[in-house]
Amino acid sequence: MGAVEHRGQIAEVRRRLVRNGPSWTRPHERDFETVALPEVDCDLLRDLLIAEGVATVVEVGLAYGSSALAIGEALVAVDRPEPRHVIIDAYQESAWSNVGWELMRSVGLDRNARLLTVQSSLVLPQLLAEGLVADAAFVDGSHRFHEVFVDLYFLRKIVRPGGLVVLDDDWTPSVRTAARYYERNLGWTALPDAFDGGTLRHIGDDPTAGSVPRCRAYRLPDALVEPPFEAFQPF
Repeated sequence: MGAVEHRGQIAEVRRRLVRNGPSWTRPHERDFETVALPEVDCDLLRDLLIAEGVATVVEVGLAYGSSALAIGEALVAVDRPEPRHVIIDAYQESAWSNVGWELMRSVGLDRNARLLTVQSSLVLPQLLAEGLVADAAFVDGSHRFHEVFVDLYFLRKIVRPGGLVVLDDDWTPSVRTAARYYERNLGWTALPDAFDGGTLRHIGDDPTAGSVPRCRAYRLPDALVEPPFEAFQPF
C-alpha cells in the first residue's frame, strides 16, 4: 500500500470516529466529546507535524485515539524511511478498554507505533536512557501539575533541540503553570499561531476569564543548556 492510499484510509477512520464515536466509551455522559481532541485540533496538529517533517513522535495519553490517528496520519504523509510513534498510556487497557489502540491497529499504524502501558513518569526516563530522540511530542496525559512538570522535564531531553512539544488542555491552570516554567526559565518559545482556528476554552473554565486555544505548541531551544540556579525566574 502506498503512502497516499494509507493516508486516505487513516483519514476515513478519523472521519468515522468523529461521525459515529468509538465502539466503546466509559459510562460518563458525553465522555468521548469531553476527552478526545476535537477534529479541528487534530487537523492542526497533523498539519504542524507534517510541516516539521517529523519522523519520530512521542505521545503521552492515548484514550480514544483521536490525536494518535492524526499523528499517525502525519507520519505517513511525511513518509520517512523508519517512522516511529511512541505512545504512553498506563490505563489504555484498564480504563479505556484498548479502544484507541484497536483503532490504530485497524489501519496498520501499529506497525510503526509502540504502546507503553506504564506511567509516563516511570517510562520517559527509560526512553531517555535508551537514547530515544524525537522530533516532537504531544502531551495529553495527567493534568496534575507535578505530573505535567515531570513529563516536560524528560521530554525536553528526549525531543531534539529545535523540536516541538505540543500540550493539550492549555486552558487548565495546572498545565499552563507547568509550561510557564519551561517558557520563562528554559527558553521554550510558544508558537502563538500554531492552533489558530482551533478550539477555544476559557482559562480554568471560568466564563469571566479570557479564552485561549485548547492546544499550545512550543519550540525548544537550539541547544540543551542548563541555566545557573541564580537565574531562576518565578513562574
